Amino acid sequence: MFHDMDDLESNLFQCTQCALHNNSNHGPTSYNGSPDSPLTIVGEGPGGVEDEYGVPLIGPSGQLLDKALMSVNITRDHVFTTNIIKCRPKGNRTPTIEEANFCANNWLDAELALVAPKVIIALGSVALKYLDNPGARITKDRGKWFNTKYNIPAIATYHPAYLLRLTGKQLVKAKWEVYYDFQAALAKCQELVPDYKFKSDVVPNLLELYQFRKTERFTNKENA
Repeated sequence: MFHDMDDLESNLFQCTQCALHNNSNHGPTSYNGSPDSPLTIVGEGPGGVEDEYGVPLIGPSGQLLDKALMSVNITRDHVFTTNIIKCRPKGNRTPTIEEANFCANNWLDAELALVAPKVIIALGSVALKYLDNPGARITKDRGKWFNTKYNIPAIATYHPAYLLRLTGKQLVKAKWEVYYDFQAALAKCQELVPDYKFKSDVVPNLLELYQFRKTERFTNKENA
C-alpha cells in the first residue's frame, strides 16, 4: 500500500477518516524511534503532549516508559514505538474497540508490514485486545506470549499510564512485573537478532528531539 515509512507518514498526517480526528487539536500522531528495530512497542493512543508533538509516548507516561526500558538497557531510539489510535480521544478517554479496530486496520497494520519487527510489546488493554483478541484482559494475560495476526510473537504488559495511578505495594508489584515483561521481550529479540544494539550511550531526550515537529504542528494549525 505504501512505498516506505515516509510515504505512510505523509498520508497519515492527512487522515480525516474518523470522528476522532475532530477531537484532536493537531491531527494524527505518527511513530518515534527506529523502524529498523526488531522490537516494536504498541501503546494505546496519544495524550495532550503527544497531540502537540505528533509522536507517541513522550509525555509523563512516555517518560516512565523510558525509565522502565532503561532498567533492561533499552533506549527509545533503538525501538519502534507507535499507537493503536493515532488521534487523541476527547478528554483522554479510553478508545472503544470499534475505534481501535478502525484506526489500526488503516494504519498500524500498514506500519507493521513495513517495519516487520521480530517481537511486539503491547502496552495496556487496548493494544492487547487488538493484537490478541477482544476477550483478552491485561490483568490475566499480562506477561503471557501470544501470536499476532502478523505471525509476530507479542507479550503484553501494563501501560505506564496505569502505573502512574498506583501507589504503595501495588505500584512496586506492577513495576516489577513490567520489568520482567520487558526483560522477556528483550531476551527473545536477542535470541532472534543477537547483534542488534538496543541502547545508546546517551539517553535521548524525546521532547527535545521532536521539538521541530511540535513547532510544525502549531504553525500548520495557525495557518489552517
